Order: sequence, then structure tokens, then C-alpha cells
Amino acid sequence: MDISLDDIDRRILAALQEDASLTNAELAQQVHVSAPTCLRRVKSLREAGVIERQVVIVDPTKVATQLTAIVEITLDVQAAEKMAEFEALVAWEAAVLQCYRVSPGPDFVLVVQVADMPAYHALAHRLFTSHANVRNVKAYFSTLRSKFETRIAV
Repeated sequence: MDISLDDIDRRILAALQEDASLTNAELAQQVHVSAPTCLRRVKSLREAGVIERQVVIVDPTKVATQLTAIVEITLDVQAAEKMAEFEALVAWEAAVLQCYRVSPGPDFVLVVQVADMPAYHALAHRLFTSHANVRNVKAYFSTLRSKFETRIAV
């Protein structure tokens, strides 16, 4: 479904992506509309699925989860049902933060966060080694996060 966004919607989205904790009054003032208009617009954006959810972004260096891996996965059989089966497998794994089907090259690229290398090995065994359709796994381990952004250009 293609959503038509006007300038007000874009300003609302930009402001909320920067700070979703703004009150409706603060947001309305920032985007230069009345509070009722702002509330109605945000509600419409949520109902249309443009705003999926509001979350808190946690700094991984401040909590126990500190090992980030970018993992390339190549499946042995790339039939649609096998691809969907793998996606369903990783969807239930909390350590998998992102999963992308990619082309060309590997079939999937995953962004994974775990506590340490033993936790990564356990995850790799659960998802890759014991999964019969995984042909190749290549993992890259982050040594420094120099940029992390969640904003989408609107």
C-alpha cells in the first residue's frame, strides 16, 4: 500500500524518529501545527502502518550483550519454501536483531548480538550447524560501532 505523505507528515516523522518521547504538545509545537491536528496525524500514521512501533534504543556497551556479528548465510536449496523456513527459524531467535534476504552472494545477512563468543557458538550450532539446509556461514565480528542510526529519510 503506497502512502502519500505531505510536508506535515514528514516533519512529524522526522521529529519522532529523533525523539519519540515528545509529548503531543511538544511535537505539535516543533512541527508547527495545532495539538489536535498533530494527534490526528500521528494516529493516522500509526493506523496506516507508517509508524510501526515506538522503542527505546539501548547502548550495547552499557549492558551485558556486547558481541555483534554480521553473518552471511548461504542455503543449500534456495526454493521459496526453504527460504521461508529459514526466515521462520531465525525470527524466533532473540539474538538475531535483523535478517535480510540479499542478492547476489549469500542468501541472507543477519545482524546478531550475543554476550560473548561462547554464546555465539551456541547460537551458530542452534541455527546453522544443526540446520540441514545451511551450506555456508561466514561471520564478521564487530570491533567498534562507529555509526548506528535508526532514522529513515522521509
